[in-house]
Amino acid sequence: MNFNWKGVLLAAVLTPMLTGCTSFFAPISGVPVNQVPPQLLGEKRADYINVPLALLRMEQPDDYLIDEGDILGIYIEGVMPPQANEDQPVAIPPVHFPEEGSDLPPSVGFPIPVRDDGTLPLPLIEPLDVRGKTITQVENMVRKAYVDDEKILRKGRDRILVSLMRERTQRVIVIREDGGSNDAAIAGGSRQFGNAQEVISGTERQGAGYTLDMPAYKNDLMHALAETGGLPGLNAKSEVKVLKASRFKGKNREEMMMQLFAGQGPQNGCCFDMCGGCGMVGVEGMVEDPFSVTIPLRVRPGEMPKIDPADVILEDGDIVYIEARDTEVFYTGGLLPGGQYPLPRDYDLDVIGAMSVAGTGLGGAAKGSGSGGGAAGALLGGGFGGATPTQLYVMRKGPCGQEFTIAVDLKKAYNSPGEKILVQPGDTLILRYKPHEEALNFGIVAFLTYGIRELFN
Repeated sequence: MNFNWKGVLLAAVLTPMLTGCTSFFAPISGVPVNQVPPQLLGEKRADYINVPLALLRMEQPDDYLIDEGDILGIYIEGVMPPQANEDQPVAIPPVHFPEEGSDLPPSVGFPIPVRDDGTLPLPLIEPLDVRGKTITQVENMVRKAYVDDEKILRKGRDRILVSLMRERTQRVIVIREDGGSNDAAIAGGSRQFGNAQEVISGTERQGAGYTLDMPAYKNDLMHALAETGGLPGLNAKSEVKVLKASRFKGKNREEMMMQLFAGQGPQNGCCFDMCGGCGMVGVEGMVEDPFSVTIPLRVRPGEMPKIDPADVILEDGDIVYIEARDTEVFYTGGLLPGGQYPLPRDYDLDVIGAMSVAGTGLGGAAKGSGSGGGAAGALLGGGFGGATPTQLYVMRKGPCGQEFTIAVDLKKAYNSPGEKILVQPGDTLILRYKPHEEALNFGIVAFLTYGIRELFN
């Protein structure tokens, strides 16, 4: 038998060219994991802990303090309503029952709103300054004015009742990109403007908007979340933004907006020297939004949440914004099935787990097409053996937008936890054969397709 070794050798050389051998003809260079600065490897999400919910609620005072917008129930016998003479029967004071959802007790008297200047207008006397006073203090002020100062009523014969009929409210808008809860919003007395749903790459994104009239001392972030569906869902970021209406006021509003969009706002240095001589050094400014505050819902262990008590108090015109996390995804390619996959929010996903999510576990057969394995991967994946791909490249963006590539050796990752780096939002995972693995596989394919035929010939 005359074996044609030249034909087999020629087939072994030509087969990689026909099947798209990327390791030889389109190599990728990357920085080994042990040479990448820790700042670029990301941080563990599973280590974060939830912020105590008490920090999202404003401190409750011992007594309700009156201010503009409150409506008081006032009853002054003989004055409200007026009594023409002593023989006229005393009018029964009206009783007001609170609206549904309110925890106020029934009030007695006629509704008198507190003016914008904090005064309470009453007949026959000068307006009383009741701002910052309790209900008991207001009642004593009314009694003093009618009995001691103006002598309109006789001491000991006065019947004066003061109660809180309706609390002042703050109108707040809540925008949720995680959908929220329509039933909760309706039960909480809010008005829902609209509901939009969008499906992107297999992830569901819902949007909903609510307008809340929040009573005094309940106008905080915790109540706003409770009335619109609770804490942000898993498809939303673990934080809440509050756009403060008070920061939009003033003549410099337009100037601040121009600076914000021009990238000239307050800056924090966000970059540092990375990878020594890797050429990834740069300094750019990150613009802080001067109109909003961000309330974190998860922090590192031992870290004190940076939540100002004033930030969780919502004022008239404030906007609460819960942002979707549909941009927190990673991409796959090469010998991995191409796709876009969402990252978990509250736990970690390393490169091995990400490969499993994409459909290829460590040591599994390559599923790529002509971009990496081609016919070799398809044939050897059918049970003929051969080398599995063990070179993974993670293409990542730094904190200032600079791009770099991390080379992960999957053989080391199997035994070394330090090689199993965490996947970060925006990462692209490219699985490839190492050159010797690809050469071995294509040699086996060449022998199976040409060598055996020559043996039989």
